[in-house]
Amino acid sequence: MQLRSDRIKKGTERAPSRSLLYATGVTEKSMDKPFVALISSFTDIIPGHIGFRDLERAIEKGIHSGGGQAFLSSVPGVCDGIAMGHRGMHYSLPTRDLIADMIECVVEAHAFDGMVMLTNCDKITPGMLMAAARLNIPTIVVTAGPMMAGMHKRQRRSLVRDTFEAVGQVNAGTMTCQEMASLEKEACPGPGSCSGMYTANTMACVTESIGMSLAGCATALAVSGKKRRIAFDSGVAVMDLVKKNVTARDIMTREAFENAIRVDLALGGSTNTALHIPAIARDAGVKLPLNTFDKLARTTPQICSVRPGGEDFIEDVEYAGGIPVVMKELKRLMHDLPTVNGVSTGQIMSKALNANPEVIRKTGDAFKKEGGIAILSGNLAPGGAVVKQSAIAPEMMKFKGKAVCFNSEEAAMERILAGRVKAGQVVVVRYEGPKGGPGMREMLAPTSAIAGMGLQNSVALITDGRFSGGTRGPCIGHVSPEAMEGGAIALVKNGDLIQIDIPKRKISLLVSKEELKKRAARWKQPKPKIRSGYLVRYSKIVSSAASGAVLED
Repeated sequence: MQLRSDRIKKGTERAPSRSLLYATGVTEKSMDKPFVALISSFTDIIPGHIGFRDLERAIEKGIHSGGGQAFLSSVPGVCDGIAMGHRGMHYSLPTRDLIADMIECVVEAHAFDGMVMLTNCDKITPGMLMAAARLNIPTIVVTAGPMMAGMHKRQRRSLVRDTFEAVGQVNAGTMTCQEMASLEKEACPGPGSCSGMYTANTMACVTESIGMSLAGCATALAVSGKKRRIAFDSGVAVMDLVKKNVTARDIMTREAFENAIRVDLALGGSTNTALHIPAIARDAGVKLPLNTFDKLARTTPQICSVRPGGEDFIEDVEYAGGIPVVMKELKRLMHDLPTVNGVSTGQIMSKALNANPEVIRKTGDAFKKEGGIAILSGNLAPGGAVVKQSAIAPEMMKFKGKAVCFNSEEAAMERILAGRVKAGQVVVVRYEGPKGGPGMREMLAPTSAIAGMGLQNSVALITDGRFSGGTRGPCIGHVSPEAMEGGAIALVKNGDLIQIDIPKRKISLLVSKEELKKRAARWKQPKPKIRSGYLVRYSKIVSSAASGAVLED
């Protein structure tokens, strides 16, 4: 079998390379084996990653058992929950593209024959998938799994409801600081990605439904023996892909992305997938316009209701049968495609058993007739905007209110916590897009404060930034073009009426065309908020949110 790695280990002229490989402990016999990169994003500061050392060992054992030679390499990670609400969040989304670039550099430089990628959290998983699509070698992704739900006063708890929203409750006087201090310690009980259908778990489910993870991987709990078995089996399975030369693009086709979007919509997943899936597809050579989400949402029922929009947790989806069952309930909408399991999606679905039809419902008994994400457009967002309609109360699906405008998240947060945002208003947070942020920060802090203060059913928020998967209420993000590009969101004034109609997919600034032209003529691009370092370079080459906030060539 001709191997990519032969270029660094075969022939007389490769004696220096072999010498260096022997220095790492590679045996003479192992020189003939496929070289497999184990790409890990281990770090001590992200709860979703602190259990990686055990999983790395399991994957490495699997690779060796399957006849390969494993080499561990690492990429960095950012915890969005810790980075939220301050300067740190500027760096979160930009790490996605850095991770993809780093993996490309390491894998191409060392001519690996295959990869197993160990990941878990928000930007790291899509960054790894982008690299897999770009490199197009045999690859399996292991997502490290969700944490168990917290427990406090005999009630299950989660990060967003019980810490982020607690900030608003304390400010509203409906919770004591002592109670919040207790929740801080109980909401996140240990290793794993946060226990709701936030971005990390949504991306894990997307990865499995594309076909890039072994069946059951997405929802298997981080603390479980099942997760370790999946890690080992992934190491073994990648060797079969290497032998058969089944590459990432053999799996990540247009139809596979449609499967993933369907599952995402059925789960009521994070709006961040509207950035990440198109970005991954682009590296796979697949065109996937933003309106694909809306077209599929019209015919995809929401059959799960997990926090933040519902009351179930990821562990409930796991115990009900996980993503294989979700796909099975959507069977008439799903494509039968190859996966890294060595069997097709159809074969996986045929073996799935629904252990709890109240958690994963039949399509005829869906929580909602449409999928969780809607794409809006109008004069305020001619390039599109994204909303998590699965997390909005029915009475807020249509809303009209007066704008109150802020040019940064910090300014909005200060006013919200001061109790100066009132029912009937539309909070506009701008200059937080990919270029203007820079880095397109998540607005979980202000949206959670609004919810914690009991205003999620009377106040809307729109932004050219984005939202955490933990956001609930009428919060509309990814407004394109963004304010830094002179988009209409930059022209909104305090007191302007904004109309939101999610069923009709419309978001409108109720100001005449003539007045908007006058405002546009007077608009001047502000100075960048950050003027040194990586983010300056990033802001100059990042694309619109409507195209996935990718780095342009």
